Amino acid sequence: MLDAVKRHSVYQPQQVGLKFPEVPVFASPAQERQHRKQRLVAACRAFALQGFDYGFAGHLTVRDPERPQLYWTNPMAVHFSQVRVSNLILVDHDGQVVEGDHAVNRAGFVLHAAVHEAHPDILAMCHAHTVYGTAFAALGKKLEPITQDAAVFFEDHVVIGEEAGQVAVEVKGGNQVARAFAGVKAAIHQNHGLLTASRHSIEAAAFWFIALERCCQQQLLIDATGIAPKLVTPERARYSREHVGSEYIGWLHFQAIYGQLAQTQPDMFG
Repeated sequence: MLDAVKRHSVYQPQQVGLKFPEVPVFASPAQERQHRKQRLVAACRAFALQGFDYGFAGHLTVRDPERPQLYWTNPMAVHFSQVRVSNLILVDHDGQVVEGDHAVNRAGFVLHAAVHEAHPDILAMCHAHTVYGTAFAALGKKLEPITQDAAVFFEDHVVIGEEAGQVAVEVKGGNQVARAFAGVKAAIHQNHGLLTASRHSIEAAAFWFIALERCCQQQLLIDATGIAPKLVTPERARYSREHVGSEYIGWLHFQAIYGQLAQTQPDMFG
């Protein structure tokens, strides 16, 4: 799936033989499952490095490659920095833990299960209670194309205003979030925070969450000046989104993060 996007990327190397990240090919579902679990753990560790932790809040999910009606997620009340392959849990759409020793985060189950069930094409999803994303969400508005970085979300994110501020433990709230994720990679849930999804990898979902939080911070800084920013034109914003806002580019960005984590935090594979 990523290969189709990869072929149209401006970031493909032009010289043969140079080191460059390759989209993996798997020999078996078991191999792919292990790969997804390791990247899910790396995404949790990346969130810890970014300071996205807030008690037990925050949940990341990725579908099982052999049983797509089930998804792997981080365990309840375990800090992002302490998530490892061995303590991940496998959960069904009814919130039942199929594999693992830990409980599931109820809010994570309601939001993520609803999105995964309504959108079979969505492979992975991320949500955390971050400082800038939550603050920006209180404004109930979309990001403006103020930079190339922000332009990757141009016409590719939505604002969810329904049930704003309500604790997301009701099925109805999950269904509203699910409806909002038709054809976009990100959502700003008013008075709640940020959510991202990927049709191709947990790496892309995680990186675009990190990017979205950063863009919210930049937007808040600009708004604080009281000066109207010069916006990227719609045509140029769409061009940027298509070339540097794809699933493949999100995956590619995360490879740098994964490499650093694999070298400095090998305990995550335990």
